[in-house]
Amino acid sequence: MKILITGTTGYIAKRLALQLLEDKHELICCVRDINRIPDEIAEHPLCSFIKIDFLSPEPNKIPKDIDVAYYLIHSMATDADDFEDLERQCAQNFKNLVEATDCEQVIYLSGIVNDDSLSKHLKSRLQVEETLKSEKYALTTFRAGIIVGSGSASFEIIRDIVEKLPVMITPKWLNTKTQPLGIRDVLTYLSGALGKEALYNNSYDIFGPEILTYKEMLLQFAEVRGLKRYIYTLPVLTPKLSSYWLYFVTSTSFQLAQALVDSMKVEVIGKPSDINNHISIQPMTYKKAVDLAFQRIQQNSVISSWKDAVSSGVFKDQLSKHIELPQYGCFKDVRSKTIIDEEFTLNQIWGIGGRNGWYSFNTLWKLRGYVDKLFGGVGLRRGRTHDTYLEAGDPLDFWRVLFADKKEKRLLLFAEMKLPGEAWLEFKIVKDKLYQRAVFRPKGVWGRLYWYMVLPFHAFVFKGMINALVEPK
Repeated sequence: MKILITGTTGYIAKRLALQLLEDKHELICCVRDINRIPDEIAEHPLCSFIKIDFLSPEPNKIPKDIDVAYYLIHSMATDADDFEDLERQCAQNFKNLVEATDCEQVIYLSGIVNDDSLSKHLKSRLQVEETLKSEKYALTTFRAGIIVGSGSASFEIIRDIVEKLPVMITPKWLNTKTQPLGIRDVLTYLSGALGKEALYNNSYDIFGPEILTYKEMLLQFAEVRGLKRYIYTLPVLTPKLSSYWLYFVTSTSFQLAQALVDSMKVEVIGKPSDINNHISIQPMTYKKAVDLAFQRIQQNSVISSWKDAVSSGVFKDQLSKHIELPQYGCFKDVRSKTIIDEEFTLNQIWGIGGRNGWYSFNTLWKLRGYVDKLFGGVGLRRGRTHDTYLEAGDPLDFWRVLFADKKEKRLLLFAEMKLPGEAWLEFKIVKDKLYQRAVFRPKGVWGRLYWYMVLPFHAFVFKGMINALVEPK
């Protein structure tokens, strides 16, 4: 089949694309930024790419001869007040374009919406589902609750909580019931629905075999990890305080924490159907999904992460527009050093951050991360998706990878921390020298004051970092 897939750089779509390619389907992948094409599928002979923004799409951008399309565009992390209108507009534009093709089926992944008091994000997903319905093609909707897999938001947040807190004083929403579903099962449903006419113009709740509270999920997660944890719930934490609690304890952004708390107050219990007969599957238990996720992590083969999404409010346009360092109106710290072993230096550069740290004065980097958290930033807890591999769009602590090419021997990072301006950090090897450039473009007087406040630390932090990148211990 010839399949159109949206949200290609997202958590679900990146994994689904790999599975569909294994099944020998031809893929047309939609991306907003051509520089963020995932390396895993970039060179695949059955895969091609369309640069398109469904909020302002160009007409005739989608090939006419597609058979099926996946709509996998959704963001819980946005802080836009009008995100519901934006999501509806995005879905409507997608529908208009697909209706002009030969597409017979659109498959949409939504959320379970059976509770009477839905969160605004679940209401938005239901609204998108209504928008996507068409007389020109058949719509198949899968509604999932908590998705469990390496790199998923729920998995990583629970992991943060369980591994950091032996004793937890938690909000009352931990007693809310849900039906977690493993990511492998989600992909089985999505791929198994292709061309199945019995599923046309129908929606199905998809869920795991257990009904668990969030508290039970935390305790079962701890069992899988061989940890003993004690959890006490209090009825006094308001949604606002709960959001701050989740934000400071875990690696999530505050916007995502707010959205999750809003959603976690709602019971997510699926309605039974005959979907497991149409798609031969017996969904795995929560513990099994957690165990498989850790197998992925131990093998360093996490394909995608919720942290791959660019932080809301930082990039209003494409990453590629930021890959050239600004020249004017900037403060700069530029250093160079003759390299001894090029392969060693490249590996050091590509391994920077995350568990490896920043090679020099890591305590100061951590302190900067804590300060960033206090002011509503992302902090250092996001780490990195892979220990030794980077591509454009990856998170790297409180940086975002703009450009990563080992052949060109260049890595460029853009700061997503809270700053009174914009900051870049570049590593580049030219001939036998490593050039390390920190560039800051201040915003107003506060930006200039900020630069001079941190300037004394640059002398030893950046010097120590370039030395560690060049000199084997």
